Amino acid sequence: MRCWAMAVKCQTIVSIMDRLAPRKFAQDWDNVGLIVGDPLQDVSKILVALDATHEVVEEAIEKKVDMIVTHHPLIFKSIKSVRSDTPVGMLVMKLIKHEISLYAAHTSFDIAPNGMNDILCNILGIYEREVLDVTYSEDYKKVVVYVPKGYEDVVRNAMCSAGAGFIGNYSDSTFQVEGTGTFKPMEGADPFIGEVGKLEKVEEIRLETVVPQKYLDKVINAMLRVHPYEEVAYDVYSLANLREEYGLGRIGVIEETTLKELALKVKAKLKAESLKVVGDLERRVKKVAVCGGSGASLIHKAVMKGADVLITADIGYHDAVEAQHLGLALIDAGHFATENIAVRFIAEYLIDETQKQGHEIEVFVSEVQKDPFTCL
Repeated sequence: MRCWAMAVKCQTIVSIMDRLAPRKFAQDWDNVGLIVGDPLQDVSKILVALDATHEVVEEAIEKKVDMIVTHHPLIFKSIKSVRSDTPVGMLVMKLIKHEISLYAAHTSFDIAPNGMNDILCNILGIYEREVLDVTYSEDYKKVVVYVPKGYEDVVRNAMCSAGAGFIGNYSDSTFQVEGTGTFKPMEGADPFIGEVGKLEKVEEIRLETVVPQKYLDKVINAMLRVHPYEEVAYDVYSLANLREEYGLGRIGVIEETTLKELALKVKAKLKAESLKVVGDLERRVKKVAVCGGSGASLIHKAVMKGADVLITADIGYHDAVEAQHLGLALIDAGHFATENIAVRFIAEYLIDETQKQGHEIEVFVSEVQKDPFTCL
């Protein structure tokens, strides 16, 4: 029987969000993580919104929430003072006064797998997708360990449970081959097999697998804990042919359609009040690039990767002209519409993850957040 707790520490929510949107992915200019608040504060109510606007903060106060989770940071750059006569200072003071913490996951969430841009792809039916602009990569290592015959399953299971053996959509990927190991225990040794001063020959299994760099220490420690030998022989090799890549935007394919039909689908799926299109509306499109929020900087990346169209926001006049010259169609669905889709996703994620830990907290989706633009 699970015992439910009605509150959780703020730091626990921060850790849960950091798993969804690791801060290491964030761009250098960005400001993500806990922006206002006490990590040890008890949190029982959370409000999720795109921005910590005046209206959203007032909504949080009215709902008596303990924490706000947003996509856009309230504070982007360093500030030298917190004053009530400045927009940001006023909001920071109000949050502190009402003991409301504020966390933001911005480019960390844009870049993360299953984050903003993958949500956008899921909604629009874009498949066979890959990263559009790689901004962060992690190397893989190959770990080779020699195990006495009969213990290979125990060691393999420990390593794979710690994060080894994943290649694409396959887990527990290892290779093993039988051989003969030799060693002579010296004085002071306490050998699992053999005698001190006597050369020993043992049937061993060479077990090898791949490990992301981030899990290397965890995998090696897991292997050492279950390995029967007093001194374990293992090697770690760098791999040049395998790495995990993360970045901004996604590019994939859709069922072939016209640019006009795709634009209308985007408008309906994202609930956009209006959108702007660059290109021949009757043009057939199949390869689609997306970037939630401001994505004009990815026009050349989209062209280089063979996209027919880029779906994004905040396209300027000169961006549109350049895209025309490059033969790339554009659909500008607006900053709010291309990113507000993630708010409910984050709220549901927080509920699921806190419940797994035995906490029952309330998570609200902002009811007052709206696009600052009005279309006439």
